[in-house]
Amino acid sequence: MDACGPNHFATHKWSGEHRCRRCIERKVLSIGSGIIGSQKPVGPSRFEFEMKKVFLQLLVVCVVNSVISFLLIADVIRVGAGSYSTVLPAGTQPPPGNILRTSKVRGPMPSNDWWSSLAWPGNNFAQYSHPLAVKVESSGLRIHYPGPSIRGDTRGVYGSMPANSADFILGHSSVTNFSRPLVDGFSDWFVNLRFATNQYAMTLSFGHGSPFVYAVYENGAPHLTFAEPPKVWTSENVQSAIGITIQGRHYGLFGPSGAFWSGRGSNVISCHSQDKGHFSIAVLPDPSPATFALFQRYAHAHVTGTEVSWKYDPKTAEVTTQFDFQTTPREGTERGTLFALYPHQWRHTETPLLPLVYQSVRGTMKLAEGVSFRTRSRFPGILPALPDAGGSDPASIARSLATDLSRPTDDAKDSYWANKQLARLATLIPIAEIYGLPQAEELRRNVQANVENWLTAEEPSGQPKTSRLFCYNSNWGTLIGSPSSYGSDKELNDHHFHYGYLLKAAAEVARHDPAWAQTNRWGGMVDLVIRDFASPDRNDPMFPFLRNLDPYAGHTWASGHSQFGDGNNNESSSEAMNAWTGLILWGEATGRTALRDLGVWLYTTEMQAIQEYWFDVTGENHPPSFTPSVMTMMWGGKGANETWFTADPQLVHGINWLPMHGGSLYLGHFPDYAAKNYQALVTEHKSDRWNNWPDLIWMYRALSDSADAIRLFEATSPTLKLEDGNSWTNARHWIYNLHKLGQPDPTITASEPLTTVFRQGNKQTYVVYNLRDSTRTVRFSDGQEVRVKKAGYTLQRRAR
Repeated sequence: MDACGPNHFATHKWSGEHRCRRCIERKVLSIGSGIIGSQKPVGPSRFEFEMKKVFLQLLVVCVVNSVISFLLIADVIRVGAGSYSTVLPAGTQPPPGNILRTSKVRGPMPSNDWWSSLAWPGNNFAQYSHPLAVKVESSGLRIHYPGPSIRGDTRGVYGSMPANSADFILGHSSVTNFSRPLVDGFSDWFVNLRFATNQYAMTLSFGHGSPFVYAVYENGAPHLTFAEPPKVWTSENVQSAIGITIQGRHYGLFGPSGAFWSGRGSNVISCHSQDKGHFSIAVLPDPSPATFALFQRYAHAHVTGTEVSWKYDPKTAEVTTQFDFQTTPREGTERGTLFALYPHQWRHTETPLLPLVYQSVRGTMKLAEGVSFRTRSRFPGILPALPDAGGSDPASIARSLATDLSRPTDDAKDSYWANKQLARLATLIPIAEIYGLPQAEELRRNVQANVENWLTAEEPSGQPKTSRLFCYNSNWGTLIGSPSSYGSDKELNDHHFHYGYLLKAAAEVARHDPAWAQTNRWGGMVDLVIRDFASPDRNDPMFPFLRNLDPYAGHTWASGHSQFGDGNNNESSSEAMNAWTGLILWGEATGRTALRDLGVWLYTTEMQAIQEYWFDVTGENHPPSFTPSVMTMMWGGKGANETWFTADPQLVHGINWLPMHGGSLYLGHFPDYAAKNYQALVTEHKSDRWNNWPDLIWMYRALSDSADAIRLFEATSPTLKLEDGNSWTNARHWIYNLHKLGQPDPTITASEPLTTVFRQGNKQTYVVYNLRDSTRTVRFSDGQEVRVKKAGYTLQRRAR
C-alpha cells in the first residue's frame, strides 16, 4: 500500500490506480459517519458518551475490514441510477501506463488523432498533417511533401512518407542522436514535440493545414540533412532566409534576423543564428520570388494555438464553423499566418483564397492568410425513422417483425457486437409504433433493460460486475467498455462506433420516456459515455476534447494509437454518422440544446467529409488513375478501397452504409452518384443477386431507384442472412416508403432538426417529427410551412 500524508485525502483524485489503505479508510469513514451520524443521543452521560465513541470506532473498524477487500477489487462510482468502475475486469487490458509527454501536459490525453502515435510507446511512425508529412528519427524530424508523388490505382490513392528517404531531416547542431521526443503541448489541430538531451533541446510545432514547421532551439541551432544536395535558388545576399528545391519540392528555410547559412552545395546545411532560438521551414507552392516573400512575411509568427468553435442556428439550419489560429511573433509585428484548406472547407468558406495550392491525398488544398477562417453549411435534418407514406401495409410489416423477433441472436457480450444488436432492436421500436404493432412496448422494455445493464457496474446483489460495464482509466482519461473488442481497451480504438450504438439505443428510450434520461437517473451515465468520445469541453477533467473527431480534417479517426506507416485511419464513416444521429436524438429528447447542437455540427461536418473523400461526389478529389467508385478507408497518407476484414465487394461497399436508419438519408443526397456507385458494385460482384448484406444493398439501391430495390427485395429468399445490425422490418419499411416518398432533397432545410424533404418528380413531401404533443409551425427554406399539432409524424405534400 502507498503511504499518504495527513492532507492527502482532501486533495487526492480517487482512482483505481491508487488505493492506499489511508484513502480507503477515510472514504469508508466518511460513508460510515454519514449514515451513523444521523442518530443524535439525548443527554448522554460521560460514560455513555465514551462507550458510544468506542462502539462507533469498533463499528467503523468492522465496516472498514468488511468492505476494504471489496474496494480493493473494484471501486464503483455511482452516477445517478447508474455507475462505472475504476478497475478493469479480468480479460480487459488498459492502455499503456506510460504516455510520452512532458510535465507541461497533464490531464486527459487526446487519442484517436492524426498525431496520436507521438504519445504512444513503441516504434516511430509518420504523421500526416497535410500538406506535409513528418516522422520522428533519432537525429530529429524527417520532413516530406508528398504532393508531387501522389498516385492512384485500382486499390487506392497513395501519398505516404517514403520508407528510406524523404526531403530532409531537421535536427540540432549540438546533438547527433536524441532519445524519444515527448509531446510538449497540443491544441485542436496542432501539436508541440520536444526533443531533448541534457541541456540541448528543440521544440517543434506543426499541424493540419500549415505549410510551416516551427522550431525553438536551446543551446544550438538548426541543422538540416538532405538525401542529396538541394538546389539553393535565392540570392546569397539574402542572409537569414534561403529558398531550396529538393527532388522537385520547394522549401523556404527562415532563420532569425542576422542569421547566416553554411553548407551550400552539400547535403548538410546549418543555420547560424547568433543565439536566437527561433526558426521555421515551409513547403512552398512554387519557387517564385513573390511566393518566397509571402512566406517570409509570416515565417516568424509561430502558431502557438488553434481552436475550433461551432454554432447551429435552427431557424436557418445553418451550421457555422470557426477556425482560429493564435500566433506568437518571434520577431517583427506580424500576427497572421498561412494555412491550406481542404476541399470540404474551401467549398464552404467566404474567406478570400490565394492563387496558391498544394496537392494531398484528399485533393487540392488552397492557401489563405490571416488568423481565422469560417465555413457555412446547411444541416439537412434527420428522423427517428422514415415515416409511413403508404408504401407498406401493416400486415407485411407485422410479418417481417415476427420474423425478426424469432431470429436467433448471438450471445454477444463485447462493447461492439452487444451494442450493435441492441441498436438493431432499438431501430425496430419507432417502426412498430408507426404501424401500431403491440411489440413496440416489449421491444422498448428490452432495449431499456439492456441499456441500463451496460450503464451499471454492479450486480443487483451489489457485487461488482465482470461483464457489460464501463471502467474509467484516469491515466488517459477514458471509459472502456468491457468486454472490449478490436482493441477498444488497450488501444482505445473505435469508441465512437461502439458507444454510438449504445447512445442510439439510449436515445430511443429517451424519446419515449424523457424522465428516464434525467441526469439523476440514467442520463448522467449516458452523458458520461458521450463525453468519452465527443466531449465539447476542453477543460473536461475526465476526458479529452472531441476524442474521435479531427475538426480540421472534418472526420473521425478510429485508431487510438495511430501506429501505422500510413498514419491514422477511419473505415466505417457511416458508423460515425450513427453516433452523431444518436447524439442529435438524445439532445432533442432530453431538451439539451447544447448537446443537440454539438450533434448537428458533428453530423454536418462528417457528412461533408464523407461526400468529398469517401464518395468524391464532385469527381475532383481522387486522381483519374484511381478507378473505384468509392474510397472505403481513409488514412493519413493514403485512401484505400478495402476493409480490415474482407475483399468481398458487397462488404467493401456496405461498410460505409451500415447501420441504416433515419439519419442515413445523406447517402442519397447525390442520387446520380448513388446510382453510379451501385452499378460499380454490380460490376465488381458480376451480378445483382446478393448473398452478403443484401438488405443494405437493397436499401442503398432504393436511394437511386426504389422500383429496382423492390424488385430485388421481392425476388429474395426470406432465409437469406442479413447484416447483423439490420432487420427485414427495417429494410421493408425503408424500401417501400422511399418508393412513395422519392429521394431526399437536401437543398430544402427546415427550422427544426427532426425534419426532411423528399422529392419525387414534380412533387415534394415535407416530413416533420414532433417529440411531444405540442402545436407549432415548422418553416422550410423554400417558404413552405407545416403546422404540427401532435406527437409523431406530420407529412405534407405539394406539387411544384
